[in-house]
This record gives sequence, C-alpha cells and structure tokens, in this order.
Amino acid sequence: MSQDLDRELARLYRVTRTVHEMLADRGYNVDDKWGANNPFHYFQEQHGSGGSADRNSMCFSADHLTDAGDRVYVYFCAEKSVSKASIKTFIGSVERMQAKRGILIHPDKLSSVAGKAIQEMQAEFNLEAFKEADLLVNITQHFLVPKHTIMKPEEKTALLKRYRLKDTQLPRIMKDDPVAKYYGMKRGQVMKIERSSETAGRYITYRICM
Repeated sequence: MSQDLDRELARLYRVTRTVHEMLADRGYNVDDKWGANNPFHYFQEQHGSGGSADRNSMCFSADHLTDAGDRVYVYFCAEKSVSKASIKTFIGSVERMQAKRGILIHPDKLSSVAGKAIQEMQAEFNLEAFKEADLLVNITQHFLVPKHTIMKPEEKTALLKRYRLKDTQLPRIMKDDPVAKYYGMKRGQVMKIERSSETAGRYITYRICM
C-alpha cells in the first residue's frame, strides 16, 4: 500500500473506533471491532483493497440494547464535498436498513444544499452528520471532560419538581456542542454533569439542550 493510503486508513481507523465508542455510550449493541483485539493492520486488510480506502465497507447498522425498535445506520461518505445526491443515497440506505436513525460521516464539509436536504428529512428520520476530523479523538475520554449523562424523562421531571424550576431556568447546552453531539442530544433533554471537587468530593450541574 502507498504511504498516502496508509495515512488515510490510519485516520479512518481512529474515526471508526470513535464512532463505535460513541454508539456504545448511547446504548447500542456495537462490537468492539476496532479495539485492542483487532488492531490497525486488520482494519487495513478489511478496508484498503483496490488502492484506496473503501468507505462503503465501513458502513454498518446497530440495534439499541433496550429499545428493540431503535436501529441506527452509519454511512461513510467518500465524497469530499457532500452533494444532495449523496444525501439521497444515505437516506435510501437508512430506509433500506429499516433504521430510525442515520449518522453520516463525511471527509470534509456539507454543501448548503446537502445540509438543507438533511433538515428536510428530519421529520421522517433522526439524521446526524459528523466531519471525520471531529471524530479523530473521543472527546469524552479527555481528562478535562467531566462525566456526562442524559437524564431520562422521569428524572428530568423529578429534578424540576424538586427545585421548583421551569425548563427555561436551567443552564443551557447547545445542540451543536461537541459533547451534546456525541451523545445525540435532542432539544429539551437535560444533561447531568458530574465534576470532581477538592472540597465537596464532587458536584453536579444540569444543562438543558437548546
């Protein structure tokens, strides 16, 4: 293999590993396919044939561990500037796999037309898009990032009742915040954030997704 291809595959190996970790953290049944037990050279053999990185072979689906009807499909797009045609292919694959959610991984950027196409289909599918560069590292594993947990609806209700709060009174976290994107937060969901404290041991804050 050429050095350029090796570099691209090494990059995609890291991206794929983060995607698998992200889905596992969201509660999906994902094999530890690209962990320590299956190192980089195995990934090379699987996805580096034909002199280029085969992103089609990296696509996969996963079912949620507790919600039998919740399936996600992950699509690796080879097109550097994603077009509307690629979005149609992506959505067609989501539909064919009978998935409720779709995650598009793209090399560089979305065209404005492609971004609009995703927005137009949000009513039918839960669609997300990630640039490869944003998935090279799992940000939740950084020592400076505290533990984040999305609260269940009943936990949110109990929190607001306990402190006699309205949604609008909670601190906010934006939907495009890197951690919120990692966990796939929806508007109205509340994130529980646990931080270490030298005096109190730990302290907890809450943020609502806007």
